[in-house]
Amino acid sequence: MAKPDNRADNVAHLQQHVQNTEQNLHEAQQYLDEHADEISATELNDIQVKNEHRKESLQKFRSEIQDEANQ
Repeated sequence: MAKPDNRADNVAHLQQHVQNTEQNLHEAQQYLDEHADEISATELNDIQVKNEHRKESLQKFRSEIQDEANQ
């Protein structure tokens, strides 16, 4: 039998995702700042792309939090 759709804790879960994503973004940026002269162009590009995806995810999470809070 399928579980009922319990949305009561969606905002809390989304906020946890926001915190985790912000932490990953910060740590990646800190790594870039500390090791800029040691990393390859490929690694630099990979981290920058991931950080852009993280920023997009943060916007989506925050939008979804607002939607959930308004319901």
